[in-house]
Amino acid sequence: MKKEIRICGFGGQGVILAGFIIGKAASVFMNYNAVQSQSYGPEARGGAARSEVIISDEKIGYPRPTSVDLLVAMSQESFDTYRNDLRDDTVIVVDPDLVKKHEIGQPVYKIHAQRIAEELGNKIVTNIVMVGAATSIFKLLDPEAVRKAVLDSVPSRFKELNLKAFEKGLEAGKNALKGL
Repeated sequence: MKKEIRICGFGGQGVILAGFIIGKAASVFMNYNAVQSQSYGPEARGGAARSEVIISDEKIGYPRPTSVDLLVAMSQESFDTYRNDLRDDTVIVVDPDLVKKHEIGQPVYKIHAQRIAEELGNKIVTNIVMVGAATSIFKLLDPEAVRKAVLDSVPSRFKELNLKAFEKGLEAGKNALKGL
């Protein structure tokens, strides 16, 4: 088993942290190998950013995705930039409030992650809502392992908020599965 995941958005959305959490869940809290790589534009905040994670039950020979199994997009620019190597069976998760033009001829799971984060009181956890949703939709990682990785990766004063964001994301992902 080998799965390649790309999370993209704009700098400042926590795209890198989201990828780090997924990789940690797989490699520390489950029995997988994982590698994570990242890239972002020279402007860092505001430009397109991506975090890529490869998860495998065997050794990983090349640290960059060659064919994406899961794409999570949190901005239009990043969706347009990083969707070029998607397959027909790639699972796509977008925030339709941030990625308005997402009709590309294949199913897309729509998660209003920023709206959910704002309802929790802080849009800074939009990335964690998306991690929760992707966990439910993609069904690769045990939600408990991802929950532990979230709690292990965020500052202690934000643990409760991030845990709520993750749980709301899990719920939104389950609801999206029913709707598609």
